[in-house]
Amino acid sequence: MNFLTIGHRGVMGVEPENTLRSFVAAEHGGLDVIELDLHLSKDGALVVMHDAEVDRTTDGTGPIADQTLAELRTLDAGRGERVPFFEEVLDAVKLPLQAEIKDVQAARALAEVMHARDLVDRVEVSSFHDEAVAEIARLVPGVRTALIGSRYGIDIVDRAVEAGAATVCLNLRRLTLEIVEEARKRDLRIIGWVVNTQDQLRLVRALQLDGATTDYPEIRRTGRFTA
Repeated sequence: MNFLTIGHRGVMGVEPENTLRSFVAAEHGGLDVIELDLHLSKDGALVVMHDAEVDRTTDGTGPIADQTLAELRTLDAGRGERVPFFEEVLDAVKLPLQAEIKDVQAARALAEVMHARDLVDRVEVSSFHDEAVAEIARLVPGVRTALIGSRYGIDIVDRAVEAGAATVCLNLRRLTLEIVEEARKRDLRIIGWVVNTQDQLRLVRALQLDGATTDYPEIRRTGRFTA
């Protein structure tokens, strides 16, 4: 498989994160995959936002779970962008997506959309939570899944295998050659995050990872030339 460059919340280094503007920019910038985050609104919509609360990335306040989709859509998510919902993103861009879910409830809602729109080949589902990865795999046979690790040890490999994940998405700052070698023994694909500098990209290449999650589209253009 070719080396993948994954746009982190679109291209959040240059556009408002997790907005249609950011996702379209990622597609136009030549990235291979778009990563986004999903939360459930009060009325059960799959809302695209990283945080559980809207305060950091919009002009609103409070938890996503306490607001309806209609209420969330009134907020400014940066540069006049509205808070998108998942189905809207599916129609706005054509790239494959990596959708991060925060819990089992989101897995169940996402499974319904994946079945309705036949998304098994287009959407990979990721999570920090083993049970969410296992649940989406149970609900959507054949779905590609990834376990994310920020503060982790070599046990992340066993956890991924037990959850049925084919990929581990790992914080580059904690990644060691030992973990890479163990993941390879278990036939896991390895994605490093977040890769925003040439030094970080060289490390990813030296470790022979399968891809990098980045905030900037320039990584895609320079990555092929980095030894």
